[in-house]
Amino acid sequence: MEIRFTPSARSMFLDAILHIKKEDPQAAKRFRSKSESGLTRLMEYPESGKRVQEFPDLDFREVFISPYRFFYKQKSETIWIVAVWHSTQIPKRLTK
Repeated sequence: MEIRFTPSARSMFLDAILHIKKEDPQAAKRFRSKSESGLTRLMEYPESGKRVQEFPDLDFREVFISPYRFFYKQKSETIWIVAVWHSTQIPKRLTK
């Protein structure tokens, strides 16, 4: 099992880190480390994320790594991170 980011999700994740870094560089490092740990857990427990409440009819799940939501979908032996949203944002559409 591997974890991969779509290009747009990678951009969202890097933007989140840069946003946090502007206020507190150490917090950005902690967030990145916490994110890596949380996402790595999906390799062993891909169903551990909860269904996305905004899209109950789609086969996406999410992991909350404060203050961000990581949306993902498992395809074969790959966990695709498809979006990274601040918890105050409402996702408009998830695709992959």
